[in-house]
Amino acid sequence: MRIMHLLNHTYRLNGHVHAAVDLACEQRRLGHDACIASGGGDFDALLASNQVATRIIDHERRALTVIRSIAALKRHVNDWRPDVIHAHMMTSAVLAYPVCKLSGIPLITTVHNEFEKSAILMGLGKRVIAVSESVSRSMQKRGIPAKKLHVVLNGTIGTARFANRNAAPANLAHPNIVFVGGLHPRKGVVDLIQAFKTAHAAFPMARLYIVGSGPMEDEYRDLARQTGCGDAITFVGSVDDPYPYMLAADIFVLPSLADPAPLVISEAREARCAVIGTKVDGIPQLLEFGEAGILVPPASPEMLAAVLAELLDDPAKLLAWKEKSQLRIDNLTIERVALETTAVYRSAIKKPKLVSATHQAV
Repeated sequence: MRIMHLLNHTYRLNGHVHAAVDLACEQRRLGHDACIASGGGDFDALLASNQVATRIIDHERRALTVIRSIAALKRHVNDWRPDVIHAHMMTSAVLAYPVCKLSGIPLITTVHNEFEKSAILMGLGKRVIAVSESVSRSMQKRGIPAKKLHVVLNGTIGTARFANRNAAPANLAHPNIVFVGGLHPRKGVVDLIQAFKTAHAAFPMARLYIVGSGPMEDEYRDLARQTGCGDAITFVGSVDDPYPYMLAADIFVLPSLADPAPLVISEAREARCAVIGTKVDGIPQLLEFGEAGILVPPASPEMLAAVLAELLDDPAKLLAWKEKSQLRIDNLTIERVALETTAVYRSAIKKPKLVSATHQAV
């Protein structure tokens, strides 16, 4: 099968980029021809080394640029001749829709950021992939027919991005708590800092490592200083690969207020972390609904602090949750994601059976 993925860029900034790059590389490994059409970015060298073709498509949201990009995409489609086009963001879906209509090629879309109002545009696809059951339910409520929707849960284990990753744990103090993610309100970092303040009062040797960057970084640093335990909170900043920090983590926490199916949960489980996540969107499904990680309500720093204290106080319980993180871990492989996604493509390509002349006569 020939698969053209369409996304805004291939920089490391966004989870949807990681998911699309992972999928394209795995599809190529499984014997398909894959191409990513985007504005280009950090992962282009990785794509080339995995024999994934690349094409340039400008995703700037200006009327003249959109017209030019649609024309450019049509030329690429005529040249590369994909069997399906897979759009990963809203602008990509808008660009692909007329091209797919003109070319008779099925458009597949993936809803990565369901919390955005414009996510409804992903309904332009003949098939719409939801990255978790929660996202599927949400998109149905927003008007996308259930018959269009297919759930393919995110997974990262075995991805080409991690083929040569550093498997040595980072040098962190213990006991520690690690967060990995963007520093913006949706990730619940304020709740984590407040919870850590409470837990640190009972366990002054505990340390918190915040890995990532974002628009709220300065505010979060100020908040950390105001806790009275700022010396125990380290802002690591942005890193190319946070996996060494997960390998060194005693407790991994993702206190998100909204998160459709965060890839970082898959990575934390692969690193055998004891994982705490919030009961929002796709996080429960990624944690086997509480069997592979501890679930707490969102925006509840008191309950998060209580769970942190419980694990910090009981090494045996902490070890037990690290072991539980491996429950049904094979469900988070990129191979499973690629196979399920390809099945969605085939359902869109399949032509309806012709009604025989006999049945027509009847």
